[in-house]
Amino acid sequence: MSYICSMRNIVFGILVVFLAVLSCRTGDDDLQQIDQILNIYMKNGAGRDLFHQKKDQSYFTYSMNDVNGIKDLAPVSSTLRATADSTLFIEYIAGARRIGVDTLDPNNKTYRSVIALSLIKRLNTTIQDTINDTLRIEYRMTPSVFEVSKVYYNDTLRFTKSPGASNVVTIVK
Repeated sequence: MSYICSMRNIVFGILVVFLAVLSCRTGDDDLQQIDQILNIYMKNGAGRDLFHQKKDQSYFTYSMNDVNGIKDLAPVSSTLRATADSTLFIEYIAGARRIGVDTLDPNNKTYRSVIALSLIKRLNTTIQDTINDTLRIEYRMTPSVFEVSKVYYNDTLRFTKSPGASNVVTIVK
């Protein structure tokens, strides 16, 4: 009886070692690079940051809603961030539903997200104006990369991906 238990322990030990070695293998060829962080800057014609709340005629709040969301109200998360010189921008990582546009070629697929962007602008101390715009983000997926490929703002192309460049969109209003 002890001989059978001993054999089971040996077989079990060999199996554990085999699985440990198998799980440690490197499969760098199978990795897909993900590049989906999008930075959105809003400026006026003079180049002034429109998110800076201490200045007149700036947007003091914004919201993003997924047009393709399961519900009518499908908020999309984003963060208002600042650069070293205090220029504010929207950092959008993910959250809006991606709809397949061209998914026939398994080695080159295209997806699209549409986001309704509401910008609330302070006109004076008591009056506010809400501006409703549309942000359409196209993604490209290949076996090696999933990335933002194009960004349209109110149906106008504002960004096309360049290899190795970050995803920065500047909207001049």
